[in-house]
Amino acid sequence: MDGSAQRTLLITLTGRDRPGVTSRLFRTLSQFPLTVADVEQVVIRGRLVLGVLLAYTEGADIGRVWNAAEKVANDLDMEIELSTGRNKRMPKRGGRLHVTVLGAPLKPAAMAGIAGRISAHGANIDRIERLAQNPVTCIEMDVSGADPDTLRAGLAVEAAEQQVDIAVQHGGLSRRAKRLIVMDVDSTLIQGEVIELLAEHAGCLDEVAKVTEAAMRGELDFEGSLRERVALLAGLDAAAIDDVRDKLRLAAGARTMVRTLKRLDYKFAIVSGGFTQVTDALVDDLGIDYSAANTLEIENGKLTGRVTGPVIDRAGKAAALRRFAAEAGIPVSQTVAIGDGANDLDMLQAAGLGVAYNAKPVVRQAADTAVSVPYLDTIVFLLGISREEVEAADAADAAQGV
Repeated sequence: MDGSAQRTLLITLTGRDRPGVTSRLFRTLSQFPLTVADVEQVVIRGRLVLGVLLAYTEGADIGRVWNAAEKVANDLDMEIELSTGRNKRMPKRGGRLHVTVLGAPLKPAAMAGIAGRISAHGANIDRIERLAQNPVTCIEMDVSGADPDTLRAGLAVEAAEQQVDIAVQHGGLSRRAKRLIVMDVDSTLIQGEVIELLAEHAGCLDEVAKVTEAAMRGELDFEGSLRERVALLAGLDAAAIDDVRDKLRLAAGARTMVRTLKRLDYKFAIVSGGFTQVTDALVDDLGIDYSAANTLEIENGKLTGRVTGPVIDRAGKAAALRRFAAEAGIPVSQTVAIGDGANDLDMLQAAGLGVAYNAKPVVRQAADTAVSVPYLDTIVFLLGISREEVEAADAADAAQGV
């Protein structure tokens, strides 16, 4: 068969989905001297669209194939379109990317704007798939022919205009290889800031909150700001730590994300500018593999207003990510870092994929991608895992009593 200009037949079946449609069509086609060049199938709300591209030699009786395919469609009460042509082999388009769109809600104007930006960059959308419908709508596109950096910049503008989140990642093995998740804790894995909860007990919440906010925006040196805030806690009864720890609330979707990815043999780490007196409990509760945090000094049952040991600051978080990756035997390029504040920036930039989660503007601009919906488990969609797969795994565990 001439590989440069094959004769082709495109068959498109459309109609109500039911078991056996695909097998019925291919059983019928197996009677003829055809080869399968391409197949695509999608089901939307119970309606199937099945496209089959077939190649054949010049002497084949394509009329018989045509009649047989139409009989299948009639028997199944489906619509059919058939067209013939020549398939000139095209060179492969470079720059294969995954573009993930998160919206709550996701409106047609957003999809129009995104598709327009992709087209304006001279790229092509090869495939579109829905990964989730709730609690957010997540659509993933396979895109070819685009430079990732320029496309990411263009889509970031569109994301801001349409109030959606858009991630651009390299396709292929580099995306599937992400194996270590390293997370910030305060306002990321958990709701709120532990030091502010302690400050509330100590009666100095306003002073601590002002310093925290400035540090998160990157306006203050983190180590200096931490020591300043901890000093305000001097004299606080250590029992306040137990109270804060008992009242902590995980971010929505946090437990689902950790459970889902650990099923797939991901390693998890937390790295925090907060305190081991709190993070150690999270390690035990969630089955976290690695952790690093600061430690509050306690004497005679009271906080001294100091921390012990080296401070886990912006550089310390990045160093911890590299250390955890080395201990796990995982290249840094196969890590995902998630954070929200300026002290997470080095960690986000060191990781293979840096995700700004409900982050300050300076962090959103520097990270590979940003997620602004309040559901931490949407991170799994960035890794190509669908909501249906998560729910199926949960159901399987429930059936086994896990």
